[in-house]
Amino acid sequence: MIIDGKLASRIIQPRPRDSHKGNFGRALLIGGLYPYGGAIIMAALATVNSGAGLVMVATDRENIAPLHAHLPEAMAFEVTDTECLSEQIAMADVVLIGSGLGEDRLAQELLDLVLDQIRGWQTLLIDGSALNLLAQKAIVNWQTERVVLTPHQKEWERLSGLSMAKQTDASTREALLHFPRETVLVAKSSQTRLYDQEGRFGVLSVGGSYQATGGMGDTLAGMIAGFVPQFKSAPLFDRVAVASYLHSKIAQDLSKKAYVVLPTKISEEIPKVMEKLSRQDQED
Repeated sequence: MIIDGKLASRIIQPRPRDSHKGNFGRALLIGGLYPYGGAIIMAALATVNSGAGLVMVATDRENIAPLHAHLPEAMAFEVTDTECLSEQIAMADVVLIGSGLGEDRLAQELLDLVLDQIRGWQTLLIDGSALNLLAQKAIVNWQTERVVLTPHQKEWERLSGLSMAKQTDASTREALLHFPRETVLVAKSSQTRLYDQEGRFGVLSVGGSYQATGGMGDTLAGMIAGFVPQFKSAPLFDRVAVASYLHSKIAQDLSKKAYVVLPTKISEEIPKVMEKLSRQDQED
């Protein structure tokens, strides 16, 4: 499958005139525990700028003020408020967990809570340290079939049992069969590849070493969290593929004038690029 601007313009369509924020999905982001507060802020910036209708963030109490200073459009609450967290999980179209989550006892408890309470109509997006916590589990009782995994090669090694040298297309597809039926894998590397269990496969031809900076994965996860609930008529694989493509394509364009591309700069460009793509399919 070719993941390019043509696919992006098919997915990103002009918004109906009579739409409202409820039409574009509700995203819940969980993470940013001390000392990784910036990670969830970058993820939230990407989710909001990608067009999710409502974005709620569960993070450390001390991180709420910095989050709102950067992004007043997002709502936030203390991550240890389990009653509120359960309510928000129940309402979310997509739950992203892992950006700046850490791997301590609280992080494990939060992942367990999400795995237990998420339901079949919702999409679970697992990123960052939550992937390592997931890999430590002998058995996972999945409550939803809609799962997106975004590991880099070492994280995928822990999850799949495949050493980096053995992470071929065939072995990765076989390992993916051990996950829920509608799982999409974003295997991050210098040439990121996407897989699902139905045989769909894509390779990103954009991106480069100018993306090698902290927060880049958090921004990608946030973009996916924005695209998944927003473009529901498209297959999950396509939604994830387009978010992944735009993340690297924007970075590639920015790299023409920047030696290192900052994740927050990518987020700033998302709405403008999406608007251009939404018109492109109509013009063609």
